Amino acid sequence: MMLKIDALDFAASGQQILQNVSLHVAQEEFVSIVGPSGCGKSTLLNFIAGLAPLQAGEITLAPHTLGYMFQQHGLLPWRTVRDNVALGLEIIGAEQADIRARSEQIIAEMGLAGYEDHYPAQISGGMCQRVSLARTLVTRPDLILMDEPFGALDAQTRIFIQEMFNQYWEKHKKTVLFVTHDLAEAIFLSDRILVMGTRPGRVVAEYKVDIPRPRNFDQLRTAPRFNELLSATWQDIKKHARMGTERHE
Repeated sequence: MMLKIDALDFAASGQQILQNVSLHVAQEEFVSIVGPSGCGKSTLLNFIAGLAPLQAGEITLAPHTLGYMFQQHGLLPWRTVRDNVALGLEIIGAEQADIRARSEQIIAEMGLAGYEDHYPAQISGGMCQRVSLARTLVTRPDLILMDEPFGALDAQTRIFIQEMFNQYWEKHKKTVLFVTHDLAEAIFLSDRILVMGTRPGRVVAEYKVDIPRPRNFDQLRTAPRFNELLSATWQDIKKHARMGTERHE
């Protein structure tokens, strides 16, 4: 087991944000978390990453290296694509030859070859997000946390980068915990989907994405199981978003 969370609670400003959250992620498993805005999905990732102290509950992690990708790319404007990608390797003190080889490999896998010497202002938003993804992956983390990493992209660019990341995952089989509002994205990428309710945030449903791999986005959308999962997860989100609102009226 790569990650296990038991009975995690968190309150702030007199409000219960997370309540009795328990979940697990196996090694090489891709798990997505979906749910209404404000249900604590991002807060949960921050606890896992160690960015905030726990109030109650327990998080158990196997020995690991961690990658964390956010919705905003956060590229350094004075560094080229190559240098932005290499940043994580520089921070951990990798050898220069290793930095160069691994950066070139992931740049190619993310379809960025030929843009190595460009600056963020010289490339599109979608390409900047691919650079951010490459920067996250270049250190070869054992556990990857992703907080709506493709949410700010237009629909066509989002599908393109989803397919690229899916191909990468199917090749390298990393452990991923992925937060998204896009239910189709969650179904396409994941082995399992966790649905969170709100006020307080908690896991209210779990779905196994029993659709064979490798997956193709166009073919997936015509699969009966895709539409079943899309309907079921959406009904759960609507139900628990409404229940959360009623509790606070």
